[in-house]
Amino acid sequence: MDSGPPPPPPAPRGSLWRRVSRLPLSMMLASVLAALGIVQLSFQLGNTAYRSLTWSAETRETRARIQVLERDVKILRDAERNASNPDYLREQARCQGFVGAQEEVVVATNAPENPGENCRVVRLP
Repeated sequence: MDSGPPPPPPAPRGSLWRRVSRLPLSMMLASVLAALGIVQLSFQLGNTAYRSLTWSAETRETRARIQVLERDVKILRDAERNASNPDYLREQARCQGFVGAQEEVVVATNAPENPGENCRVVRLP
């Protein structure tokens, strides 16, 4: 008489090292290398994102600085062009409070003690 299929073998009760030693070495090595690759890829992606953000910020700062320098160059060129223009020089002298030799200065009785600027001040770089 046939009593049926034999019972399944009991679960192995060995140490962890025995269970690991049954796995093929190439599969373990491939798993370790894949894990290291994932770690390296994660680091590279994070580093690339950080560098992109800092590069964008530095580019914005540099462009703003270039605009300031271009404005300064324009102001200096205007000042150089008008340096020999008598009307421009006369206007600048009046802005500083100078009057001509034949002009008479008239001050109102209700004038403020500290008057504001007569002209728009342009900063020379």
